[in-house]
Amino acid sequence: MSDQINTRRRRLLGTTVAGIGLMELGLSGFANAQTSGTKTGGRVASFDTIKQINAGTLNIGYAEAGPQNGPVVILLHGWPYDIYSFAEVAPLLAAAGYRVIMPYLRGYGSTRFLSADTPRNGQQAVIAVDIIALMDALKIDKAVLGGFDWGARTVDIIAALWPERVKALVSVSGYLIGSQQANRAPLPPKAEFAWWYQFYFATERGYAGYDANRHDFNKLIWQLASPKWNFDDATFDRTAESFANPDHVAIVIDNYRWRLGLSRGEAKYDEIEKRLAAAPTISVPTITMEGDSNGAPHPDPSAYAKKFTGKYAHRNIGGGIGHNLPQEAPKAFADAIIDVARF
Repeated sequence: MSDQINTRRRRLLGTTVAGIGLMELGLSGFANAQTSGTKTGGRVASFDTIKQINAGTLNIGYAEAGPQNGPVVILLHGWPYDIYSFAEVAPLLAAAGYRVIMPYLRGYGSTRFLSADTPRNGQQAVIAVDIIALMDALKIDKAVLGGFDWGARTVDIIAALWPERVKALVSVSGYLIGSQQANRAPLPPKAEFAWWYQFYFATERGYAGYDANRHDFNKLIWQLASPKWNFDDATFDRTAESFANPDHVAIVIDNYRWRLGLSRGEAKYDEIEKRLAAAPTISVPTITMEGDSNGAPHPDPSAYAKKFTGKYAHRNIGGGIGHNLPQEAPKAFADAIIDVARF
């Protein structure tokens, strides 16, 4: 049974949906405001109610918006981001009648492990299993899934292996399912250079450095991944609170070490990883997206188009949009969710 934890209560600073009554939309726990676009002094709003529910090995924290009886959309963030990547997407979808669920992934925000003995595992399969467990706990049979970065990889995996749980899919940067075997192949020098932090995390110095400097480290990643996004300090600091999770560093380090084969993962997920290593196709209706200024490593859309065998479209988003596409271009992302649900 879920319960509510009233946290981070702040003043409601405005809304992006003029004329819409938040209470009528079931958004009483949600506040949204445009940021100023400056480097300092910006005012941002907060999800003032975070719900918690036991799901699998976790107690998952999540924000929710929209009518309880609306069709469900689940939105997944990546690293180093959190649920606030969808702060301006959520009211747009809620206004269209959707029930929007935005969970903190393991290692972020208020999500916690139920047992101290559970491995702090960050491999790709386990994050997908977490979301299936969340859907089961919330009694959600099927949903539209959307995500970017780790979130895009996770929704890809669920759509590939559990298509019966997915009505439709929006995946930023397209098909991101990988494998340890595929990652053994070296990349061209420029591509390897783009993964500098992955190699840093492979060392104990990197583990200690990330632990000690996670705020500044992640702010640097935001700047590199979205070089034209003029986010302000308040916007970053709002998300940076989620990095204080006691398992955050362990999960992030394990995620990147697993990719290089430096962390084995858990044996109980071997069969799932074996299926993922075969690069399964995705048959559910899908829209993939890419910003024109994504500074993070990402595949070219032509490299993955054939992995989507159902109704499919790709959208390039212009205007200096970087890696955190939902937060940088919320209307474009919300439109994709609404459109793909109608495919």
